[in-house]
Amino acid sequence: MKVLVINSGSSSIKYQLIEMEGERVLCKGIAERIGLDGSRLVHRVNEEKHVIEKDLPDHEEALKLVLNTLVDENLGVIKDLKEIDAVGHRVVHGGEKFKESVFVNEEVIKAIEEVSPLAPLHNPANLMGIKAAMKLLPGVPNVAVFDTAFHQTIPQKAYLYAIPYEYYEKYGVRRYGFHGTSHRYVSKRAAEILGKKLEELKIITCHIGNGASIAAVKHGKCVDTSMGFTPLEGLVMGTRSGDLDPAIPFFIMEKEGISPQEMYDILNKKSGVYGLSKGFSSDMRDIEEAALKGDEWCKLILDIYDYRIAKYIGAYAAAMNGVDAIVFTAGVGENSPITREDVCSYLEFLGVKLDKQKNEETIRGKEGIISTPDSRVKVLVVPTNEELMIARDTKEIVERLGKR
Repeated sequence: MKVLVINSGSSSIKYQLIEMEGERVLCKGIAERIGLDGSRLVHRVNEEKHVIEKDLPDHEEALKLVLNTLVDENLGVIKDLKEIDAVGHRVVHGGEKFKESVFVNEEVIKAIEEVSPLAPLHNPANLMGIKAAMKLLPGVPNVAVFDTAFHQTIPQKAYLYAIPYEYYEKYGVRRYGFHGTSHRYVSKRAAEILGKKLEELKIITCHIGNGASIAAVKHGKCVDTSMGFTPLEGLVMGTRSGDLDPAIPFFIMEKEGISPQEMYDILNKKSGVYGLSKGFSSDMRDIEEAALKGDEWCKLILDIYDYRIAKYIGAYAAAMNGVDAIVFTAGVGENSPITREDVCSYLEFLGVKLDKQKNEETIRGKEGIISTPDSRVKVLVVPTNEELMIARDTKEIVERLGKR
């Protein structure tokens, strides 16, 4: 079975075509700047990059170019679009309705539309990708895989906020969590690396990238996560503030005379590492490089960033009454030995012992255990693979329902 995985954003479509026998990526790429000047397709086959400059006014035209490229005589990896057996879509928000991945029909599309106010920047774009795929590949089954679904096992004590309950009843204001597909993949993979059953383990998964979140995964189920009603809560991120006193935005709005939307943009796009660095960079690689050269302010930013991660890990060890493994993933988590070492230095009380050499060596897509053999808690690096998780879900649902 060949599964086309689509991650549709407001002005882009990321894609991978995966041969499920052997789980091989046949090609991948991104159609970018959709609806903007300078739109193009960047297509990769065996890491060989091909760029196609083309006007892409909307998502349908972008997906059409993707599909034409898949069967192109020179750049293609299949001979006919009929070889695509199913399409799996990343959908950011499933609200409380979707606790797992689902086959897409009109009822599902309507439900995704209904929860779009909870993710106004993402769900409408995800739906554009779904509708374009259904139109351009008629008869091919589509599956929606939700970022929020994995977190739907979180208990009420963890997902309810201490505000008037009517806001939950009327508007669904609660903790939803995000990056669920990544947390699900890396927790499962960590159990495989450790040679243990996922259902027997207490794992803390740390998805640390430009956007970042941590999840407490107890016996295979998520029981808490750092992102909340929106992806703004939790850790210090590239441009997002993470946790802060809720009174701060009101104080700043009054002092600066700015609107709620302007404040929202500041917290999402001008805060976090970018805000702390006074606009120097939102990229932790730049902060680390400057810190290593002796920049005291960047050293402080690193301390703030890593301290928040360590605090959440400590909290989730308490939430699960113990922890067997801590997993680092995503851009920073996979590639920053400095952050991993600094975070683990706070966790010696849990029995964490880091193998410094393994920690230094485990970067650029490598996976493995980076703690010492006698470490009471195992520490791992697992490169995330959300696309593969989406493809696996798609294959399982399509085969189970006999849709192909």
